[in-house]
Amino acid sequence: MAEEYHEISNVIDVPKGDDFLFPRSRALVRAIEKQRDYSIVKLKRQEDSRTEYIVVDVETDKVPPKNPYGIQYRERLAFCIPESARQLIDVRALRKDFPVLIHQNQTHPGDARGLCLYFEPPISVLRTWTPQKFLRRVQWWLEKTARGELHPADQPVEQLFFLSKYELVLPWNFAELRKDPKRSFHVALLTKRRDDHMTFYLEEAKTNGEGDGIRAECIEFNMPPVVHGVIEQPPVTLGQLYDQLQERGNDLLAPLKETLRERVGTQGATITSDNPHTIFLLHVPMIRNPGAFPEITHHRAFIVDAGLLKIGEEIGALSLLEKKYFNVEYVLNSPVKTEWREREITSVEVLHENDAAAARHQSGIQEPGPIGTLIGVGSLGSAMLNLWSRSGWGHWTVIDKDHIKPHNLSRHTAYIHHIGQSKAFVTALLHSAALSDGAITPLCKDACNLDDEDIAKSMKDANLVIDASTTLEYPRQVSTLDDLPRHISVFMTPNGNCAVLLAEDSKRMTRLRALEAQYYRAVIQNDWGKKHLSGNLGTFWSGASCRDISTVLPYSRIMIQAGTLAEHIPPISSQTDAVIRIWERDPSSGSTAVHSIEVYPEHRRKFGELDLFMDEGVEHQLRQLRNTALPNETGGVLLGYYDFNVNAVVVVCGLPSPPDSQSTPGMFERGVSGLAESVKEATERTAGIVGYVGEWHSHPPNHSATPSGDDLIQLLHLAIGMADDGLPALQLIVGEHDVQIIQGIVPL
Repeated sequence: MAEEYHEISNVIDVPKGDDFLFPRSRALVRAIEKQRDYSIVKLKRQEDSRTEYIVVDVETDKVPPKNPYGIQYRERLAFCIPESARQLIDVRALRKDFPVLIHQNQTHPGDARGLCLYFEPPISVLRTWTPQKFLRRVQWWLEKTARGELHPADQPVEQLFFLSKYELVLPWNFAELRKDPKRSFHVALLTKRRDDHMTFYLEEAKTNGEGDGIRAECIEFNMPPVVHGVIEQPPVTLGQLYDQLQERGNDLLAPLKETLRERVGTQGATITSDNPHTIFLLHVPMIRNPGAFPEITHHRAFIVDAGLLKIGEEIGALSLLEKKYFNVEYVLNSPVKTEWREREITSVEVLHENDAAAARHQSGIQEPGPIGTLIGVGSLGSAMLNLWSRSGWGHWTVIDKDHIKPHNLSRHTAYIHHIGQSKAFVTALLHSAALSDGAITPLCKDACNLDDEDIAKSMKDANLVIDASTTLEYPRQVSTLDDLPRHISVFMTPNGNCAVLLAEDSKRMTRLRALEAQYYRAVIQNDWGKKHLSGNLGTFWSGASCRDISTVLPYSRIMIQAGTLAEHIPPISSQTDAVIRIWERDPSSGSTAVHSIEVYPEHRRKFGELDLFMDEGVEHQLRQLRNTALPNETGGVLLGYYDFNVNAVVVVCGLPSPPDSQSTPGMFERGVSGLAESVKEATERTAGIVGYVGEWHSHPPNHSATPSGDDLIQLLHLAIGMADDGLPALQLIVGEHDVQIIQGIVPL
């Protein structure tokens, strides 16, 4: 029996390959003429010269005879070559009974089947495309299809329907909304793109019946699993949809009738309760082989141009009596009417708004994050929050007393229409614009006012607080309070080249105050600290006030450091230890050095009316200096800072003895050579925070830190000198096994 083939219409003959207009067509003809497996049947082109055709017979030796997929040893194909060399050649199987198979391109009903030769996008294929490789690829497709090997085991299963030019976006909490059967929805147009491609949004209908778009009732169908295979053409009528699902072993009408029975109940439903449109939302699990576990669930929506109750009448499930629909008796799977089959439907791709879980999955984040409070949403804080919002990490309360000013827009996530609004409110608004799941609670208040009811609640509810306030007041204040959650403080250096993270341990045994002091010690004692906190790119006046001065800094640096901090805070917050970490970036090369600082426990001592804080790292440093000088005594000055807002003096480190110092096993007299410069450099390295707070010296072997008479005389002189600044004198003695800190005060 002779084979029947599709004919190419609206074309004219091309005498020979060299007469083709397209270089690719001529090259392909020359390649075919050298292939023994190919023979040219016809050469054609469209009259408008937009497409040229090469009709060939191809023989594939590796196609098994009488294979179950219907591929023959010799197949007639048409190579449809478009004018644009940036498009792939369309390959059509001209045999009219060519089977419907997996990996075929979408074509119009009745047209020749299109072979889907490549998994990669066209631009990737064309990068290495040659006529010879193309001809081998065609034979590869025929062979692999005939052997049932075309779809690799590691390739995702195919979807049920070809893509549609319409998209329907479902709300992130659609499953929760659907639990209320009284809810109905609007299908609102979000945007219209080229070639009439459109994106719609399914939103809950307003109670007053108003809303943008068409009003529709949404009915979901959870279908039994389907073995993947041929991708179906999107149906255009309800009857075509029914037939396609029937062929895959799914019955659309049975669950539809059951839904209608529940919807109408025993009391019936009025005509006026029906919506003008209905959305069939199908959830179809796709499996690779019979009995396998579903690998994906294919979602597809179909918008029907009739209300659900009207459809129920058409399929014979409902009867209309006196403007009211009632359930009727029917036989399942045997509809008594057929007009429903011609009911037009529109196939629509289904997309879901991201919820937090989806955002975390797409971002590679495993944990949902903390119930957190973010202090300060200026440049750095707002950028970090934006990154966390988009990745679904954390549920946040944000606290900031400031508002958006025009100059903020050069390095803030806010926009021009936010000027004048609270920074906390704006960041919450931007969060909801990126992720609807989980609102941010904004507080336009001073975070230092911990007696405020809202701020106190945010602390009580949180298990992590991120301080991005860029001030010293908040971290130092909360370090004095016990009943607060774990804190992490982050900031950038003035020139934007470094990011700093100070993380308390999970039990808050080492607080931000101690971490701040140890950070300063690292800045003073390491080479990288010389210019760490110095220098910015300049300043500018942002308003009329003498305080309205802002630094010059590109937003790119803020985003780089915000990205670094936002990425490292989640894993650090899941650890229990305290952390001090600095990221130092070279803006000329983009390279980054990381400095991790060892953290020491802090000890608190009463120091008159003040509390004195010193960590074990200071003692460790001074004891090393003592051991190096033995058997002689040694000493130097103590560096630290006072903060009378929290009634504290904090010891940061000690300086070694100046080179002109005098020392013996029983005496030490501190020199002055280079000392003023060393103190000045420490102050400059710490942006004016750390300075002189007292003296330290050691005692010889086998002696305790108990002060001698000379020590007390020195303390008296020290106290008199410090009294000029109204500060108490601090003397620290390092003994064989102990350390003593003595206060000296000159009575008023």
